[in-house]
Amino acid sequence: MTTLGTASAAPGEFDTGRLEVGETRDGSTVGLPVAVINGARDGQTLYMQAASDGDELNGVGVIQQVVPQLDPAELSGTVLVVGIVNYHAFQIAQHRNPVDDTKMNRAYPGDENGTSSERIAAATFDVARQADLILDLHQGSTSRMINEVRVRCGRRHRMHRECLELAKAFGIGYVLDQKGPDGQLARAGPDEGVPTIDPELGGCVGWDDESIRLGVRGVFNVLRHYDFFDDDADLQRQTRAKSFDQYGSPAGGLVSFEKELGTRVSPGDTLFEVTDVFGKLKARVTADNSGIFWRSRRLPQVATGEYVCSVGTNVDTY
Repeated sequence: MTTLGTASAAPGEFDTGRLEVGETRDGSTVGLPVAVINGARDGQTLYMQAASDGDELNGVGVIQQVVPQLDPAELSGTVLVVGIVNYHAFQIAQHRNPVDDTKMNRAYPGDENGTSSERIAAATFDVARQADLILDLHQGSTSRMINEVRVRCGRRHRMHRECLELAKAFGIGYVLDQKGPDGQLARAGPDEGVPTIDPELGGCVGWDDESIRLGVRGVFNVLRHYDFFDDDADLQRQTRAKSFDQYGSPAGGLVSFEKELGTRVSPGDTLFEVTDVFGKLKARVTADNSGIFWRSRRLPQVATGEYVCSVGTNVDTY
């Protein structure tokens, strides 16, 4: 029998339930939606979660489509799912947990006696660290971003090769291989010896059908590559960036982009222009290095120094 919160499933069974992580201000129980898909045959355990940042919904869309397709009778191993991690932020469609004004994906491995976010992180990490593989499904919040997978353990980490393999198995096409900030699940998981990746499924307001489709395919690629299913995954070479150049606006005004997401950039290429409200050019910003146009703001209005876009640099394939 495998148990996650109130969900329990014997081999060949499936169950859903709730993982209790505290109480709301009126004393009601906060329970995260969870699922256990326990395969009929022995195998590895995959832990998967979504919406640790409350406005990043594409991962929820992936889980909504993946879980109904998982037949425990056809599965080797176990899939553990937490469908919505940042309960409080999800309720109001905000990025940060409003109870403690914290970005949840900076709270791992958590503290069972800490703040709201630290307690939720501790409860979910207690499950994740017992798995063999971890998928932490994200998106670029509400900005515009390519579909990518992030390997955040750092290239000198003992689990780096295993995390890169997991990213390649997910197979979304682009990988950011750059050490992440403290408190990310994709940092904490490898520290416990568990290969972990952070798929960033595009960026949008609400959710995006194409990013969700790619995420669903990525999850099944992982399940095939790690022998949860009998059929094999067809691993494809991935385009990897090892660093970012980030660009802010040198003037206030309205931004217009000269590059599309995913396009190649050469030094000196114009990335964007800033005009005033009457269309008069105020600034033109060019690329410093070769790379890939990776991410950009969604709204056109900017103040001086405000973030505009990012270029993935130090690019190769593996």
